[in-house]
Amino acid sequence: MELYNLKDDSQIVNFETAVRTGLGNKQGLFFPQKFSPIEDQATLLNLETKERNKVILSKIIGKDLSSSTLEKIIDATFRFPAKLAQVTNNEYCLELFHGPTLAFKDFGANFMANCLQSFSNDQPITILTATSGDTGAAVAHAFHRLPNIRVVILFPHGKISELQQKMFTTLGDNIHTVAIEGDFDACQALVKQSFDDLAFVKNVGLNSANSINISRLLAQVCYYFDAFVQLPEEQRKKVVVCVPSGNFGNLCAGIIAKTLGLPIKRFIAATNLNDTVPRFLASGEWTPKQTIATISNAMDVSNPNNWPRIQYLIDSGQFDSRNLTGCAVDERQTEKSMHLLQAADYLSEPHAAVAYHGLHQSLKPDETGIFLGTAHPAKFKSTVDQVLDIDIKLPEPLAKCAQLTDLSVKMPADFERLKDYILEACEES
Repeated sequence: MELYNLKDDSQIVNFETAVRTGLGNKQGLFFPQKFSPIEDQATLLNLETKERNKVILSKIIGKDLSSSTLEKIIDATFRFPAKLAQVTNNEYCLELFHGPTLAFKDFGANFMANCLQSFSNDQPITILTATSGDTGAAVAHAFHRLPNIRVVILFPHGKISELQQKMFTTLGDNIHTVAIEGDFDACQALVKQSFDDLAFVKNVGLNSANSINISRLLAQVCYYFDAFVQLPEEQRKKVVVCVPSGNFGNLCAGIIAKTLGLPIKRFIAATNLNDTVPRFLASGEWTPKQTIATISNAMDVSNPNNWPRIQYLIDSGQFDSRNLTGCAVDERQTEKSMHLLQAADYLSEPHAAVAYHGLHQSLKPDETGIFLGTAHPAKFKSTVDQVLDIDIKLPEPLAKCAQLTDLSVKMPADFERLKDYILEACEES
């Protein structure tokens, strides 16, 4: 598998190097030049989940992983299901929150951790990642206590829910958590700055576990096929998928699934008030604004890192941009969608509600719609309880971590301070 740096096409690496490196030269994203469709879709869709995942990932990764190694990674990664729940006659939620941290990022984080373990040669690795909510917990749990791996997680102070935060700030051991005084974009900027310091990268073995890491992205491709096969056959002809979008890795994975041959008719990119992409799709002008705090806080991203990959798929002719529309959803609409879902006897949280609004206002009578449920409603208990006037019972993983001590440190958005902190953490481990 050859992966090209989208900002420096002279840098071409294999899968292992891309996973171990994270970002390329000039902060470029690694990406295949072309995805080859899987021709026999009927046979693929009839396979059991793990067998289907092996075919999909083998097609993308090629010979960079042996068949036996890939099989072990898949067995260790896909230990929990992606469930399709019917909400109305032609509207379904793909529930991606049945993993250990109750969020969709469990798929990608576990796949990356298992890949890195398979590449391990006892060289210390420092994972540096920024989170607007669920990435932190997924990465922390996937890498917790793995030998020779340190994890440093940056998150915007006061801008994610307490339960989201405690799922990754209470672990300790090799997991270091830093509350940055700023928004998520400030956290991402610190990650990028770190990778620009090549001596620092080499010194601490720096890597990133954000969705910019290609391994995270590839694991997510698989559950779009899972969703499709759970639909009744008579509802598979005109399938529309609406993705709640922040950093745009999830949507990119869906578009990759389509380039591989999955017959999805069209996609909707639903954002909250941080609407850079919907405005871009409408005007052709890329004009990020100051990030706005919303109740769908994991999507509070105004300059999404993964968009260049989607743009590449469009520019290279692998995906027709006419099959993608954008939708910006305000707070009132988000709350209204939560009530609509509740009236349909389906309990949901703000991020899925953003996607449901985008789907519901766009879906035609002859289409079947799928919106993505990216986190368990209880991860946003205070918001869901307040909006819907209910009292959600906490699932065991959340109830347990809610009682633990938050071990995070607070820090200004200052690269030199962060650098010193990481060097100190490396010395201690």
